[in-house]
Amino acid sequence: MALVTSNEASSSSFTHQPKNFDVFLSFRGEDTRLGFTGHLYNALRQHGIHTFIDDNLPRGERISTQLLKTIESSTISIIVFSENYASSSWCLDELAKIIECKKNDQLVRPVFYKVDPSEVRNQKGKFGEALAKHEEKFKDDKKVQKWREALHEAASISGWHYNNSCTEFKFIQGIIEEISNSKLNRMPLFVAKYPVGINSRIEAIKLLLDIESNDVRIVGMYGPGGIGKTTIAKAIYNNFFDHFEGSSFVENVKDKSGAFDGIIQLQETLLFDILGDRHLKVGNISRGTNVIKERLCCKRILLILDDVDKADQIERLIGKCDWFASGSRIIITTRDKHLLATLGKAYSIYEVEVTKLDDHEALELFSLHAFHRNKPEEDYSKLTDQVICYAKGLPLALVIIGADLCGRSEMEWESALDKYERILDKDIQKILQISFEGLDENERDIFLDIACFFQGSNKNYVVDISNACNFYPVIGIQKLIDKCLVTIDRFNTLWMHDLLQQMGREIVRQESPKNPGERSRLWCYEDALDILTQNT
Repeated sequence: MALVTSNEASSSSFTHQPKNFDVFLSFRGEDTRLGFTGHLYNALRQHGIHTFIDDNLPRGERISTQLLKTIESSTISIIVFSENYASSSWCLDELAKIIECKKNDQLVRPVFYKVDPSEVRNQKGKFGEALAKHEEKFKDDKKVQKWREALHEAASISGWHYNNSCTEFKFIQGIIEEISNSKLNRMPLFVAKYPVGINSRIEAIKLLLDIESNDVRIVGMYGPGGIGKTTIAKAIYNNFFDHFEGSSFVENVKDKSGAFDGIIQLQETLLFDILGDRHLKVGNISRGTNVIKERLCCKRILLILDDVDKADQIERLIGKCDWFASGSRIIITTRDKHLLATLGKAYSIYEVEVTKLDDHEALELFSLHAFHRNKPEEDYSKLTDQVICYAKGLPLALVIIGADLCGRSEMEWESALDKYERILDKDIQKILQISFEGLDENERDIFLDIACFFQGSNKNYVVDISNACNFYPVIGIQKLIDKCLVTIDRFNTLWMHDLLQQMGREIVRQESPKNPGERSRLWCYEDALDILTQNT
């Protein structure tokens, strides 16, 4: 699962900071603690939203360093502006820190509780009076000016205004719904039970993403099924999503786009992820594409399209990639390298090949699934070596076989390994066979011929034989390479991963599991001899 990149980019200084709280509440205690803010806090907690409220913190002239760190480690800050909010220097220090965090992409939403937003924005009425008193007290023009600027910026953000036009309960429910949507859209994704080697893999992609660059940039990750493309993409999403105005991880594009109204559902999912509007419906694909263009063109977004196998899936889903605002990043995972070449040259496109785990990583990943520790038990060491050799660094195989053998006796291991050598595990077969099913008839024939007869053969030799069968091998073999099913080394020799070869032979075996004579291909000497002997 190492990464091979086709372009280079400057490095980013970004390091992901985990969030400790979903919501930070900033409020004037004597105004709303026992009323509105207390009710809002309880409602947030009841809806599973991890919320910080500064109950019983010692008050002083200066805000504590720990509280500043708490603000930094919150996903969303809600500021409850009430009549006496600006009279507290503590509240104003909180506010200044929140606005600072907003510049680092923290979501900030104000609540104007029985106060006019224009009074907060322009520091009129009680807010103006409070700021004037602070200027007399502190004799620090810079500090008070910073508070004024923070008040103006915060009051200019779209928020909620409560002016007794409905019950507080109903008003709070509206806040909860919006915050719940925002939280869902900013939740990290589950990556893997044991994400072995993931951090080192995403470093190369971080360089290509170059978050500080203002161009619209596409990174395409390609590789065979089961190699870990989706896992790496999820880890990248978790590292970067909170540095964008909106983000969406669109999973299983190939399968979902083929379902009835699948593209429409994907469009609505994307719009909900970024805009947070559950009620936005697009009706048809063309309208959905236009809605995406119009509503997202001003947003700097992170969009991951997972498991794409045709360029038209991207076009039908989002139209053009350069519709998004400067600084947007689009990551595409695919089994087909050629797909990335069809996206055009209107924006920066970078290709990343995801290749297999090395032996040390493979051993650790397998051991964690088979033994729940990062190395094998001593009695199973030799059997484990057989598995590592068999899996050839394919994470999918290591995970499935490790889970299958976990807790079993040595005799059961030996029996299972003998079976794996002859019959590929059905779950591994299912994932690997997806790429085969995307081939046309001639490409399938070429693939099966290489799997059964020509692994390690010279490409020109295979082309000559396939030409005689009218399989159009020049384009056919190139398509197998693009789909990461076959590789060619510097000696012009054709190779494929051992498990892909086994998958191909299993497809042929399934043509007639009990009678080799009815299969389309025979590669086993004993089977061929039996059939020839029976026919003479």
